[in-house]
Amino acid sequence: MGYDLRERALGAYLGLAVGDALGAPVEFMSPTEIREEYGVHRNMTGGGWLHLQPGQVTDDTQMCLVLGRSILADEQWSIIRFGEGMARWLRGRPVDVGNTCRRGIRRFMLNGSTAAEAAEWDAGNGACVRNLPVVLATLNAPAAFRQISVEQAHLTHHHPLSDIATLTLGEMLRCALRGDGISSVRRLADALVAQYPEFDFKEIPQAPTPYIVDTVRTVLHALFHTDNYKDCLIMVVNQGGDADTTGALAGMLAGG
Repeated sequence: MGYDLRERALGAYLGLAVGDALGAPVEFMSPTEIREEYGVHRNMTGGGWLHLQPGQVTDDTQMCLVLGRSILADEQWSIIRFGEGMARWLRGRPVDVGNTCRRGIRRFMLNGSTAAEAAEWDAGNGACVRNLPVVLATLNAPAAFRQISVEQAHLTHHHPLSDIATLTLGEMLRCALRGDGISSVRRLADALVAQYPEFDFKEIPQAPTPYIVDTVRTVLHALFHTDNYKDCLIMVVNQGGDADTTGALAGMLAGG
């Protein structure tokens, strides 16, 4: 891995963690509530509904690290090893766990099932936000990227919108890490919208929910309406809603 690629990879990881930590205190707040309390939320304040310390991350960063450790543990990818890592993480009483993730991990703990049944209510953002280690591990192996991305996603989330968002944002990050430029990243986003118009990002959702469509629309709008990491992140988290996850994903892409 060359120096520039290492720097971009580090930027993506730190970008994700910083976005998570910045967005978490305003999670579930509306833009109006954020303005009334902070003006513009741009500092590591801590607090919020989880009563976090300044700079403390949530499940978004933690799940990403669990997946990374499971990949690094052996040359051969194993969904079982990832499930076991997620089970240990859940037993450790993390500060926060999304309902769909909790349900999928508990199912694995009970019967060893590594794939949730396809369900219309599983189109959340938890699988997408933790996929960064897969992108890095399969940077020159596109088929492995698609396989592992979908397998890790289906441990907890099994929905076509979750799948396509996880794959598309992963491909966008791959472009960023290779230094292909913002125009190449934008072409992938436009292709997503052409295939799934619900992801159109001309307007930014107010207080985006954990629904993957809300999340991706918010992230892409901020990414393509700013020209630097700081402004991108501030725009995203000040929309409130699921601000730790939108912050993490925007931070990952802009940082990369």
